[in-house]
Amino acid sequence: MAKKIEILGKGCARCKQTEKIVRMALEELNVDAVIEKVEDIAEIIARGVVSTPAIAVNGKIVLSGKIPTLEEEKKLIQIG
Repeated sequence: MAKKIEILGKGCARCKQTEKIVRMALEELNVDAVIEKVEDIAEIIARGVVSTPAIAVNGKIVLSGKIPTLEEEKKLIQIG
């Protein structure tokens, strides 16, 4: 089953950079995943995120408030 990775944020440059890193990490790990963007502020707040960009793996927030490095993202995908 494919992992579900969500990028939470309004679509700013930091969110776009985060998406790029997520895609690079998935490619390097050869992991099958569905990437979804969550840009609705009410939903982001309802999920407990106070600082974006944030990343959720299979519904669990694993990072918030910073752009991950490629190595950080690879670890988050593997443990998520």
